Amino acid sequence: MSFASTTLRPGLLVGLKTSITGNVTYDKTELEAEFIDTDGTMRARWETQKIVQDAAEHEAAVRVRSKARSLVTSVCSATAFGLLCPEASEDKLAAALEEARAKCDEFNKTAKVTRIWFAAVSGRVASDDVAAVKAVNEEVRQLMSEMEEGVAKLDVKAIRDAAARTKELGSMLTPDAQARITIAIEAARGVATKIKAAGETAALQVDRQVLQTLAECRTAFLDLEPAKEVAAPVVTAAALDFEPAAPAATEAPAAPARKMEIEQAA
Repeated sequence: MSFASTTLRPGLLVGLKTSITGNVTYDKTELEAEFIDTDGTMRARWETQKIVQDAAEHEAAVRVRSKARSLVTSVCSATAFGLLCPEASEDKLAAALEEARAKCDEFNKTAKVTRIWFAAVSGRVASDDVAAVKAVNEEVRQLMSEMEEGVAKLDVKAIRDAAARTKELGSMLTPDAQARITIAIEAARGVATKIKAAGETAALQVDRQVLQTLAECRTAFLDLEPAKEVAAPVVTAAALDFEPAAPAATEAPAAPARKMEIEQAA
């Protein structure tokens, strides 16, 4: 099955995993054991102490790990289901992964008690991949809903966060799909600017036209699948008998009525 029209550009789905091990330990002390409170909730208390053996090395590891991740994420679009890299940026992704690994390896060679773990895998995504298109469309719809909610609540931060993530995802969309979300992003950001300028205590009427634009953009990303071909119905019927039917029996012609003899009395 394929989509009649797709919103997704071909590219790569990238799985990225980084971590810092060693150097840091945690000492956990139980202050109050678990118990059921009078309102039925379970409660407990702990005290946790973080111990960093070499603070300078740990801070350096955090910086290197952050840089390694940003090298990869800068050429990808962050989505709820992973990083997506457009096919046109495949060479940039390869270079970013190579540089990121090199930075981590360089740190690990000189570090005494800290290690940075870096791993990345990727798989190709086709523009007609049904699951991928559905996932991207669902992500766009969710972001549009978040912008709508932010506009309705006059929440500048929510509007701008959702708009930024939508723009980032836009690199994986076709030009037509990009154009649709760009209109919605600009409209939402315009409202956010007005809200901030008006101040928290100022009365501001929600722009209904912006909400309508966002709603229309959200519905434009509904999963559209081509209509399935409907097979011609198969009708089972009794075979027709084309033999001439036997002539229907006809009634014998009625005998002519006999004249009634009427005896006249002599």
